[in-house]
Amino acid sequence: MNAATDDNVDDGEIRKFDALASRWWDPEGEFKPLHRLNPLRAGYVTERAAVDGQPVLDVGCGGGLLTEALAQAGGEVTGIDMAPAPLQVAKLHQHKSGLDSIRYLETHAEALAEQETGRYAVVTCMEVIEHVPDPQSLITACAALTRPGGDVFFSTLNRNLKAFMLAIVGAEYVLNMLPKGTHEYSKFIRPSELRRWARAADLEFADITGLTYHPISGEFSLGSDVDVNYLMHFRKPA
Repeated sequence: MNAATDDNVDDGEIRKFDALASRWWDPEGEFKPLHRLNPLRAGYVTERAAVDGQPVLDVGCGGGLLTEALAQAGGEVTGIDMAPAPLQVAKLHQHKSGLDSIRYLETHAEALAEQETGRYAVVTCMEVIEHVPDPQSLITACAALTRPGGDVFFSTLNRNLKAFMLAIVGAEYVLNMLPKGTHEYSKFIRPSELRRWARAADLEFADITGLTYHPISGEFSLGSDVDVNYLMHFRKPA
């Protein structure tokens, strides 16, 4: 087993997002969909969990979009990622934003869980579990990092023909919403799989909500359609 697998990190995924780091905060650039999604994701978290004044962890924070939004909502946020270039972008943007409550670390969830077990009231892991070799390991680490009674949030992509056509063919090759090769269909995760892995990590299911893209308006909305993108909320038993 190689070192990347031992650390539950895919070196190819890290290099891919490293190369895109400088464009992370361009709202009209390659990460435009993330900028459109971010208010919805942040709103979903803050409506379902107490963030203000609480320790919050953003796993796979990238350039810090969600991290900053949760800090603006009053959270004492730690953002972690294994790609050094996006983290540097996040730190630079943090200074521009004046958000001193954010702490950025170059590490992965499994390693942090050994040091900060049960520290966080809220843990978010958005669009990450489909990029790691072992999703179960990551979910278990997120659960370990969460304090009893805390909240854990995941977002990912469903695995079916509709998701393949819209998230890969449509988003990457037709509409050019994302760089080609951003996603691998075989790594998409069905909601039943995510719920099973979370249950194995002793997390209790609370909610599933779909994210739908509207090509005419170019906007996203939350709703009941979980065929492509979806958010899932779990709680750690008190």
